Amino acid sequence: MSRINMAVLLVLGLLLVTAKQSTQTSLRNPTSEIETSNCKVAFLRLGLVLTSDNNEKALMDSGLFEPDSENPHVDIAGRRFHVGTLNKTPIMYVKSGTHSVNVATAVQTLLLKFPISGIIFFGSSGSLDKDMLMPGDVAVPKAVAFTGVWEWKKFRSENKGKLVFGDFNYPENGENLLGTAEHQKIDLFSTSEESKEVFWLPISSSWYEAATEELKDLKLKKCHSGTCLPGTPKVVFGSKASTSDFYVKNKAYGDFLLEKFNASTADSASASVALTTLSNEKIFVVFQGVSNVAGGKSSNSGTKYIASYNAFLAATKFINSIPTPRLACE
Repeated sequence: MSRINMAVLLVLGLLLVTAKQSTQTSLRNPTSEIETSNCKVAFLRLGLVLTSDNNEKALMDSGLFEPDSENPHVDIAGRRFHVGTLNKTPIMYVKSGTHSVNVATAVQTLLLKFPISGIIFFGSSGSLDKDMLMPGDVAVPKAVAFTGVWEWKKFRSENKGKLVFGDFNYPENGENLLGTAEHQKIDLFSTSEESKEVFWLPISSSWYEAATEELKDLKLKKCHSGTCLPGTPKVVFGSKASTSDFYVKNKAYGDFLLEKFNASTADSASASVALTTLSNEKIFVVFQGVSNVAGGKSSNSGTKYIASYNAFLAATKFINSIPTPRLACE
């Protein structure tokens, strides 16, 4: 065989090996090809995270989201990450699903796989303080915490927890075999320092301050499909939010969270967004549309939608107020 033929065979062999490796890389990482070849997807984007169908409907109904014409979405581990612009600002949004593990997984995937400058979360919550927040209002908390992490103490333990079940006996307070529960801190991991135990997770101060300035005069939606709120909805700043994997409908427990922790809202997502984003050392902000009051009547579908839409309005105006992210591949 001639030297020329040998050289041709060698080149072809190298091309086949390279193609095989490229295919394997693409299978392992479905975003690898578009991350390296398409500058439109490699935008440094804002990450928009939402949890429910109602939240996504509010986004779609606004008409402000425009999918990318070439790469409208990327599917990873069962979730769809949508690529596009919101009122001309480059974003990528994901519907995480409810409960802390789903939310944390979605946010971590978003931050690992794509060039995201920060996370904006909008969703629904229940009010624990009807004097401050009513259905349709939007809470912009200054800090969030996991309040569903307990150490359940033994009956008649010497070291009692803050939640004393006997205090809620009916018709009279007294001893209860359930004993007490102590709310626990959680580990906050970071890329630049040792892990530490924390209870309150602070919202990024720069974005919180920007939100208080931009949203102070925001007009919110009051009616939808024949359902109208009894009062004029408002944006409330500086509250504290509690997150757990159980839905708080019980007024007594809501009063406990308000009294012991000064928490004004309860939800199943905000603290997961906070913990995951802080661990990745990114900035974030939270907008909560209040859909009900703990212990009150269940809200109808119209009120729940208004809560989602108002939270989206707050998120959108905030996004419009901050600098537009630049190309990551410039």
